[in-house]
Amino acid sequence: MTSLADPAIVPRAQRGTTNFIQKIAIGIAVVLFALAMLAPWIVPFGPLDQSLLSRLRPPLGFERFAIGHYAGTDELGRDVLSRALHGMRLTLVLAFAGAMIGLAIGGTLGLVAGLRRGWVEDVIMSLVDMQIAIPFTLVALLILSLMGSNLTVLVLVLGIAGWEQYARIVRAEVRRLSSLPFIEAAWTAGAGSVYIAWRHVLPNLVAPLVVQFTLALSNIVILESTLSFLGLGVQPPHPSLGSMVGLGRDYMPTAPWIVLVPAALIVALTFSVQILGDWLRDRADVRLRDR
Repeated sequence: MTSLADPAIVPRAQRGTTNFIQKIAIGIAVVLFALAMLAPWIVPFGPLDQSLLSRLRPPLGFERFAIGHYAGTDELGRDVLSRALHGMRLTLVLAFAGAMIGLAIGGTLGLVAGLRRGWVEDVIMSLVDMQIAIPFTLVALLILSLMGSNLTVLVLVLGIAGWEQYARIVRAEVRRLSSLPFIEAAWTAGAGSVYIAWRHVLPNLVAPLVVQFTLALSNIVILESTLSFLGLGVQPPHPSLGSMVGLGRDYMPTAPWIVLVPAALIVALTFSVQILGDWLRDRADVRLRDR
């Protein structure tokens, strides 16, 4: 029986609205990624440049606006726009590094669990269940409190944040593929696990892994911003979006732009990347192609 929630039977008008929203979100994502990549060359000031004579100046359009500081300045006279774009650049670098580590760990364990079966699979899936059951933010806070808040530890923490999702996806896909005739024929012909994984399994895992990577990226951005907001992520004076919000919250009554600019970038970045992941998932779903 077909469910009314099946994406394959969504009304055409609703799909048209969804596609329009996806296009806007993808455009926002492209612009934000471009701004992050080009930040060192397009920002008007350095992220650490201070000017105490220009401290707490409002953005363009308000009284006491300081020329060149289009998004205002913070409590030390640093340009908010320059720091926000550099902070978004650092946040994305950390998120990409963490997502790659998670992909490597989860993909490898999921592949082993799907091919080996038996007690190996039971152990790996028990670890997956443990990871899902424990709120990872608390685990991250504990690790960073014990080991320090340097960037190496932070990247490792972000890397283990979502590996279980990759493991579950890869294991499920491997088990599905293992029942197909060409995999059974390879086993019958005497091919080893490594050859089958490299030659037959991995090429069929690219689409779901790309989709999961994109979806996980937005979650890692939120996690990194949360840790930096709490003072356990990126440390001053280097800017990240979360640390800018955390440091500027005391100035909300008098200088709200210090918080609003990085907060708006966090919302726009996570929203657009999440929609991009949904779009990639739709493209990978054979039921939705050419509709």
